[in-house]
Amino acid sequence: MPRPLNKLSAAAVKSATPGKYSDGGGLWFHKRDDGGAQWFLRITAHGRRREMGLGRYPDVTLKDARKLAERWRADAVRGLDPIKERERKRREQARNLHLLKDIALDAFESRKADLKGDGKAGRWFSPLELHVLPKLGKVPVADLDQTDIRDTLAPIWHVKADTARKAMNRLSICMRHAAALGLDVDLQATDKARALLGKQRHKAQNIPALPWQDVPAFYQSLTDGSITTLALRFLILTAVRSYPVRFLNVDQIDGDIWTVPAEAMKGRRDATTDFRVPLSSEALAVIEQARPFAREGFLFPGVRKGVISDMTMSKFMERRGMAERPHGFRSSFRDWLAEATNAPHEVAETCLGHTVGGAVERAYRRTDFLDQRATLMQRWSRFLVSA
Repeated sequence: MPRPLNKLSAAAVKSATPGKYSDGGGLWFHKRDDGGAQWFLRITAHGRRREMGLGRYPDVTLKDARKLAERWRADAVRGLDPIKERERKRREQARNLHLLKDIALDAFESRKADLKGDGKAGRWFSPLELHVLPKLGKVPVADLDQTDIRDTLAPIWHVKADTARKAMNRLSICMRHAAALGLDVDLQATDKARALLGKQRHKAQNIPALPWQDVPAFYQSLTDGSITTLALRFLILTAVRSYPVRFLNVDQIDGDIWTVPAEAMKGRRDATTDFRVPLSSEALAVIEQARPFAREGFLFPGVRKGVISDMTMSKFMERRGMAERPHGFRSSFRDWLAEATNAPHEVAETCLGHTVGGAVERAYRRTDFLDQRATLMQRWSRFLVSA
């Protein structure tokens, strides 16, 4: 015979003296001697009698307690343990609070200080954003395994090998970040996924570069005086990467020295140190030609706003039918140093803004070889204009 339900009233609960009162169906109200009160459900699950707390009164009203009791009694009828089922759902909700997309954004935020321009260019995050998060972004990071990663990156593993490699590395960083937050994740998931994907067939290719003997002819052909050709000439003359050239501000130039801010330099382990670039007489002449175009302090502004884009100089060379790209001129310059000069290795590498030697060696050798580099840059500019 079914037990009677709803034996209590809201008024009776409110005025109850210390003790335990049954509402029927296993629902009980317990008023303590200290004045506090709570609800609990007595239920039998898997042959065992269990008591399940439903919350304290008056936060949980009589009406709320009856709804909760009905819900958990239904689980018991289906053969489930309501207490274990509630814990399972709590764990599931906790996992859902840590989706991969949220962990990825948090990991990106924590690394911004190490990235050029605080990562505003998006190159660190884009492999995740384009190739991982569309499929796995809503997956709780604790549930992520090697099969998920393998299936996500398999379409680009061979055809876009470099992008896939970066995406895998970023994903590994995200997993370590999640572990640092105290989440239960598989830190070996990315290594296991690499094993499942196998060795990449695609071979990395260097950026095409002009032989150093051919650079003067190209340099001397840049005569139209446009912002694009002036930026290209300056890039070739200084052997600096595209980003610092494009964002060159007139305030960074002091006499014949251009000081590139540390955050604009890629790959420098000493990220707190600015990089001084000695300017040849030809480089100074290019600066003077570009000054009339300067806008908001930028020497090479874009057509409408900001600075010229990363593709502007590349497209210029492409329209000329060239396979080579602007970044390749750094390689041309380095080959010229090796084959046409007797520049020491440390000086040559410093010309390119590379960090040379280990931490201890750098701690003792604090020179940036400015005078020697100035001589080399002047020789390079004479070679460009007269060869």
